[in-house]
Amino acid sequence: MFSLSHTDGAARRGVLQTAHGVIETPVFMPVGTQGAVKALTPQHLDEVGASIILGNTYHLMLRPGDELIARRGGLHRFIGWHKPILTDSGGYQVFSLAERRKIDESGVTFRSHLDGSAHVLTPERCVDIQANLGSDIAMVLDECPALPSTAPVIEKSLELTARWAGRCREHFTMRKNDRRGSGGQEIGQLQFGIVQGGTFADLRAKSAELTVSIGFDGYAIGGLSVGEPAEVMYEVVEKTAPLLPAGQPRYLMGVGTPLDLVEAVARGVDMFDCVLPTRNARNGQLLTSEGPINIKNAEFAEDDGPADPACGCYTCRNFSRAYLRHLYRAGEMTGGTLNTLHNLSFYLDTMRRIREAIAFGRFEDFRQSFHQTFTRRALIS
Repeated sequence: MFSLSHTDGAARRGVLQTAHGVIETPVFMPVGTQGAVKALTPQHLDEVGASIILGNTYHLMLRPGDELIARRGGLHRFIGWHKPILTDSGGYQVFSLAERRKIDESGVTFRSHLDGSAHVLTPERCVDIQANLGSDIAMVLDECPALPSTAPVIEKSLELTARWAGRCREHFTMRKNDRRGSGGQEIGQLQFGIVQGGTFADLRAKSAELTVSIGFDGYAIGGLSVGEPAEVMYEVVEKTAPLLPAGQPRYLMGVGTPLDLVEAVARGVDMFDCVLPTRNARNGQLLTSEGPINIKNAEFAEDDGPADPACGCYTCRNFSRAYLRHLYRAGEMTGGTLNTLHNLSFYLDTMRRIREAIAFGRFEDFRQSFHQTFTRRALIS
């Protein structure tokens, strides 16, 4: 399923086999919240080199509904994307609805943000929804406590997450065994556990021990990139990643900036997702080899150069900064598409360069060079 081909310090290059294709890691997964990466078609995603995308279980469960998608042949067929898909559990979205949900041992009772209808999300239901969607990688249901929280609150939460993870794995295994027993094909879906614990190293270690003892196909580090300083996030990742099995993929959820990806790879992470490149593109921010620029600024009104002279994406090959600024100010949908194509190209090309650097034993040189040429400046978040 997952094999490492190269290591360079803590940085790892590998291959993850899924039912819908091979994923080279480290990998960035564009976010397709409602079955679509905003402003792009599957053809666009294929052309910029995406090998896997992420879908949002919560949103797809509510609209159009996981059972409707199952009747359409699953999420891949429904959205016209035939490469791998990872689906989250919906937990983060549910827990963000503080005034609309109630948590207990059985799961979460909540009201839809769309129409106020009542729903119950249990660990078992989470597994069933993602089976209906037919994703290649399914995440367990976890609780996402708000930060900052006290250590006792975080510990209680991670213990609940571990119990839910055990139920998710048991139900997932039962479904797989039922398919085998009925003579049908084995379910090709993989299931990842999630390590919580806030910013407390001892609680991260406890969560990792509990989660790994259950036995999953891969492991995620959750509950970060929620407002803590970057240095704190890096420290948590550095202490948590080595606690996860070396022979299985490690996924840092919801992270992050290009610099965050480089730094997390340096600490042993293999997989990433974040809305930043697509959301910022729609807000007029382009990521370049020298840092982000805001294309809406007047300084670009007569700039005939590409968004990034070092980039060979479709947008940079064909359009000027002046034109991209015009599209943004005119509110043209094409602007969002061209900006998103560029930003995702930048992210995916950065991951390609990281993989190449690891393979040649030059990752640390790449890391230092990236810090010198790419600056955070004012990243929209």
